[in-house]
Amino acid sequence: MARSDMYRGLNPSGANPREISEVTNNVLNGKTNNTGAFITTAHATSSTLYDERIGFNSVILFMPQDHDSAAELVDVYFDTFAKGSCVVHYGNHAAVRSYKYIIVG
Repeated sequence: MARSDMYRGLNPSGANPREISEVTNNVLNGKTNNTGAFITTAHATSSTLYDERIGFNSVILFMPQDHDSAAELVDVYFDTFAKGSCVVHYGNHAAVRSYKYIIVG
């Protein structure tokens, strides 16, 4: 699935020096294709996070987008990792919580 918010990748069959420099400089400046957004489901305690970049050994770090989401972060954990998904557990609330995340590995 192509995402419109991703940075340029290199062609697997080769690239010219300018393309290699651009991608390398972006990586050195923190511009990597490993971010996303997640919103909890109201009146639930878990949701499945689908992202093609998730694998069995991935580490996912959440960044709360507001005060309530920050307070909820202590109860957030992940399990059931599979290729392209994992289950996110959180507290049961009437309001949704918003996070951004990065995937490593």
